[in-house]
Amino acid sequence: LLKLKKPLCILSPRFQAANAYFLVLLILQIIPQITTLPWYTTLVPLVVVLGITAIKDLVDDIVRILSLSFSYTLSTTEFCQKQKSPLLHCFLLADLLLLSSSEPNSLCYVETAELDGETNLKFKMSLEVTDQLMKDEKGLKSFDGMIECEEPNNRLDKFVGTLSWRDQKYPLSLDHILLRGCTVRNTNISHGILIYAGKDTKIMRNGGKTQFKRTKIDQLMNYMVYTIFLCLILLSAGLAIGHTFWESQIGNITRSWYLDDGKTDSPSYRGFLIFWGYIIVMNTMVPISLYVSVEVIRLGQSYFINWDLQMYYAEKDTPAKARTTTLTEQLGQIKYIFSDKTGTLTQNIMAFKKCYVNGRAYDDDRNLSNLVFLQLVDFSWNSYSDGKFQFYDHYLPTLIRSGKDPSVQEFFKLLGLCHTVMVEENKGELVYQAASPDEGALVTAARNFGFAFLSRTQNTITISELGTKRTYQVLAMLDFNSDRKRMSVILRDPDGNIKLYCKGADTVIYERLHPNNPKRDCTEEALDFATQTLRTLCLTYKDISEAEYSIWNKKYAAASVSTNNREKALDEVYEEIETNLYLIGATAIEDKLQDGVPETIETLAKGQIKIWMLTGDKKETAENIGYSCRLLTEEMTIHYGEEIGAFFIQLNLHLFLPLLPHPPPLPPHPAPTNFALKQNEILREKKRRKKKWFRLPKTEDEKRLHQEREQQEEASKDRRQQDFVELACQCSTVICCRVTPKQKAMVVSLVKKYKKAITLAIGDGANDVNMIKTAHIGVGISGQEGMQAVMSSDYSFGQFRFLQRLLLVHGRWSYIRMCKFLRYFFFKNFSFTLVHFWYSFHTGYSAQTAYEDWFITLYNVLYTSLPVLLVGLLDQDVSDKLSLRFPKLYNTGQMDSLFNYTKFFISLLHGILISLVIFFVPYGAFLQTMGQDGEAPTDYQSFAVTTASALIIAVNLQIALDTSYWTFVNAFSVFGSIVIYFAIMFDLHSAGIHILFPSSFTFTGAAPNALRQPYLWLTIILTVGICLFPVLAIRFFLRITRPSITEQIQMNRKKYESEPLPPTRQPSGFQRNVSTRRSAYAFSHQRGFADLISSGRSIRRKDPNSHAGASRSTQNNAGGDAS
Repeated sequence: LLKLKKPLCILSPRFQAANAYFLVLLILQIIPQITTLPWYTTLVPLVVVLGITAIKDLVDDIVRILSLSFSYTLSTTEFCQKQKSPLLHCFLLADLLLLSSSEPNSLCYVETAELDGETNLKFKMSLEVTDQLMKDEKGLKSFDGMIECEEPNNRLDKFVGTLSWRDQKYPLSLDHILLRGCTVRNTNISHGILIYAGKDTKIMRNGGKTQFKRTKIDQLMNYMVYTIFLCLILLSAGLAIGHTFWESQIGNITRSWYLDDGKTDSPSYRGFLIFWGYIIVMNTMVPISLYVSVEVIRLGQSYFINWDLQMYYAEKDTPAKARTTTLTEQLGQIKYIFSDKTGTLTQNIMAFKKCYVNGRAYDDDRNLSNLVFLQLVDFSWNSYSDGKFQFYDHYLPTLIRSGKDPSVQEFFKLLGLCHTVMVEENKGELVYQAASPDEGALVTAARNFGFAFLSRTQNTITISELGTKRTYQVLAMLDFNSDRKRMSVILRDPDGNIKLYCKGADTVIYERLHPNNPKRDCTEEALDFATQTLRTLCLTYKDISEAEYSIWNKKYAAASVSTNNREKALDEVYEEIETNLYLIGATAIEDKLQDGVPETIETLAKGQIKIWMLTGDKKETAENIGYSCRLLTEEMTIHYGEEIGAFFIQLNLHLFLPLLPHPPPLPPHPAPTNFALKQNEILREKKRRKKKWFRLPKTEDEKRLHQEREQQEEASKDRRQQDFVELACQCSTVICCRVTPKQKAMVVSLVKKYKKAITLAIGDGANDVNMIKTAHIGVGISGQEGMQAVMSSDYSFGQFRFLQRLLLVHGRWSYIRMCKFLRYFFFKNFSFTLVHFWYSFHTGYSAQTAYEDWFITLYNVLYTSLPVLLVGLLDQDVSDKLSLRFPKLYNTGQMDSLFNYTKFFISLLHGILISLVIFFVPYGAFLQTMGQDGEAPTDYQSFAVTTASALIIAVNLQIALDTSYWTFVNAFSVFGSIVIYFAIMFDLHSAGIHILFPSSFTFTGAAPNALRQPYLWLTIILTVGICLFPVLAIRFFLRITRPSITEQIQMNRKKYESEPLPPTRQPSGFQRNVSTRRSAYAFSHQRGFADLISSGRSIRRKDPNSHAGASRSTQNNAGGDAS
C-alpha cells in the first residue's frame, strides 16, 4: 500500500526545533503578565508557514506515489516482455542457485557489468546431478533437497554452501550462483532456486545504508540560528536588567506616580517578567519563515533542473530529474567527483576504427580530406555484412576483393580465425557472442570485409573467405591471460599446412618477432595512429612443420593434464611455440565514449573540480579510458600503486627536510615500500573471524597489552588512510582499479573524512549504489541495465555530459541564490527587530513595541517575503552560456565565499546599522520638526507609521540593489510590495475596520493623518537615502578598484556572448613510446574461454551446411551490438 509519507509536516525533523520554539512563544503570549503583543502576531505567521509546508509535502507525496506506481507497472511489463524474447536477455532480481538450463551441461553465461563494471561474460554451470534430473517441470517438482549456505554477506567473489539431496552432499560455490544484477545472455530457458532475496542479496549488501543528507549551508545556517538565539537571550537579559534598575531608581511611585499599576511586585520580579516579554517582542530575530522559505526555493530550483531541455536525452526520452529537493545549492560546492567507468563514461560499444597492413594505414584521418572518403563504404557485395558496420576508406575493400595484396587477405583471415567468439543464427542473421568487446569488434570487422566467421566445433572452425566456405582444424588454442597479453591458435588448413596465428599487445609481440622482419619498424611507427586514444593490437603468424608441431604437442598434452601449477606449465609451453613470429599488421579499436565526455571532464577540471575514476576493471582498461576521456594527458606523470610508496617518501622528504636547521641530503632513489599491501589494508572489507575455541580468562596485563595493540593498529590504519588521502588529493586525478562496490564507498568516505570536501558520486549500475549513497551528492545515469543507481540517486539524467550543466549552471546559480537569500534574510530581520531594542531605551525597558501589531504580523509574511523569494529562485549573476564558458566562476562555491560566518556577521552589522538609522533619524526629526498646525509631532502612532514606512522602502530597495537579473516579476515584487504595504496600512487604519474589530485595530486614522504631513515624507526619504547611499558608494568603489571575476564578466557580457567559443583542446602530437601505448587486450577478458571452447561443453547444435561437420556454438557478447 502506498501511503503519504509525511501527513503531519509539523513533525518533520527539519522543522521540529523551529516549531517547538514558536509553540513556546504562543504559550508565553497567553500569559498576560508577560506579553505586550497579541496572540495573532505569532499565530498567523506560523499558520501560513505550516500551510505552505503542508502543501509542498502533499505535492511531493503525490508525485512520489505516481512515480512509484508508474515504475512498478513499467518494471512488470518490461520483465514480461523479456521473458517472451527468443534469446533470453534477463536481468536477475535475486541470488539464485542454477539448477539446469537449455544448454548442454547447463552452462549459463552472465554479464556482470552491474556488479563489477566488467563487460566480459562469465560462465556459470549447474551441478551435474541437478542438470540431469531437473530439465523439465516434472523434475523440478520432485526436488526435495536442502540447501545450507553462509549467512547473507557482501562478498561478491565468494559463496560457500552445501546441497543435501538423496542421501548425498554436493558442494556449492560461486560458479553455481547467479547473482542479482547479472544479466543472462545465452540461453532460452534456465531454472534456479532462490537463495537470497531483497536486502539479503549480495549486491544489496554492498549498497550501504540510506542516510539523510544535509547540505553544508544547512549546517552553517543552523549554527547561525543558534547564534541569533543566543543574541536574543543576551539582549533580553540585558534589557531585563535595565528594567530592574529603572524600576528601582526611576519608576517608583514617588518619582513616576503616573505609572503606578497598583501592584507591589519587586523590581527583580518585574525584570524577570520583562525578560520573557522581550523574548516575545524580539522573537523575529529568529526568523519563523526562514526554513520554509529555503524549502520553497529549493523546490523551485529542483523544478528548473527537471524542466531544463538542454539536459534532456532525446535518444532514450530521458529528462533530467531532481529526485530530492534539499541539496540544490550544494551542487555549487563540489570539489571531488567520483565516477564509475562502464556505462558512465563509456557506451560499452567497441568499433573497428583503423588498421595498418603492409606499410599502409587504412581509414587514416588524412584521407578524409578527400570528399569521396566522407561517404561510408558500401558492403552490399558481401552477403554476410551486418549493415551496421561503418568504414570510410573505399580502397581497402577494393584491394581485398582484387587479391592484389595477399597480406591484406591474410590480415582479415587471421581476425576471422584467431578468437574465442561463438556464433549462433537468429532469424537468418549471424549473432556473435564474444568474451570481451574488442574480440567482437575485430571478428565483426573481418566479417564485413569478407572473412566471416560462421561456426565452430570442438576441433574445427569454419569461415567464409570472400564467399567460399573453408573449414580449419583447430589443433590448439593458446589462451589469453593478463600476463601473456596475447592469444594464439594453431590451425591446419584444408591443404594440410599448419600455421600459428597470434594477436596481442605490441609490448609482448615485438619481443617474439623473427629478427628478419621488414615490417617491424614501419608498423611500430604506425601503432601510434596519430596519437589518438585507440586500442592497438599486433597481428602475427608463423608456419609450423609437422615435426615441430609433433614435438611441441607432446609437451602441450602433458602440461594440459598437470595437477600442479597447470596454468604455469601451459604458459611455459606456449612460450616455446610463440617465437620467431612474422608481423602482418596492426588494428586500432575505439572504445566509444559517451558524447561530450572529454569536453565535460576538461571543463570541470578548469573549475578546480577533481575527478576520480573508480572501476572494477583492470588497470590497463582504466588507464586507456583515462586517456580517451582526457582524464589523463601525455603531460602527466603517472604513479602506479606499486610506485606510490617510494613516491610518497620522496614527497615527504622534499616537503619537510627543508624545514630542519641542518637537513640531511636527499636520497636519489628512495627505498620502495610495499604500498600495494597497505592499500589493501586501507580499503579492507573483511572482518577477522573470531576464533571460537575455549580460552582461559586473560590477566589484567594481557588485557591491557591487547587493548594497547588494538589501539596501535587502529592508529596505524588511520595514519595510512590519511597518508593515502593526502597523497591522492595532491594528484590531478586518481584512478582506482579492481575496487568492489563497498570499496568505492570507502574511498568516498575517506575523502569526506580527511579533506572535509563536498563530494559527488556518479554511476549507472547496482555496483555504484553504495558510492552514490555515501557521497554528499549522488547522481545516477539511466544506463543499459537496471535502474538501481537512478533509484538511489539524488539527481539523474541520461548522459555524463549533462553533469557540467548540472554543476556549473544549476549548481552555481543555486548556491549564489541561496547565499544571497540568506544574507538578505538575516539583514532584513535584524533591521526590523532591533528598532525595538533602540526604542526600549526611551520606554523604561518595558517591552513595548515600536510598530503597530499588524505590521509586526505581516512584515515577514507579506511585506518583504516575495522579492527575496524571487531572488532566491530567478537571480543570475551571468548567463548559462557564460557560466559554462568560464568554469573558474565555480570556485566561489568551493571556497564558501558567499556565505560564511564573516558574511553572516557583516549582514548582522548591516542590519544593526540600518536599524539605528530607521529609529534615530525619525526620532531626531520628530524632536526638531514643527507640524503645519504649529505643534511638534510627538505621538507614538505617527512615529510608528514613519519608521515602518521607511523600513519597508529601505529593505525592498536594498533587495533591488542585490538583484543581478531583472525580470518583470522581480520589478513587480519589489515595487508591488511597497504599494501593497501602503494599501494594507491605509485599510487597517481606517475607521470601518475599527468599528468591526475595535480591540484589534487601534491605529484608527494614524496613517492618513501622519502621511498627510510633507515633513514626514521628507523624513522617510532622508532615512531611506542614508540607508542606501553608503551601500551604493562602497559597491561602486569596489567595482571600480577591485572588481571580482564575475563583475569583470558582467561588464563585458555582450563582448563575451558575441565571441565564438574557444576551440576545445585536442590531443597533442606527442609520440608515445611503446610502453605507454594502449592495447586492446587491456579490456577485461577472463581466462578459460579457450578451454571451454575446445572442451565442446558449450556446443549447441550441428550445422548441416558446414564442412567437416563444423557446428555452431554460443557465447554471449558483452556489448555485442558494439561489434
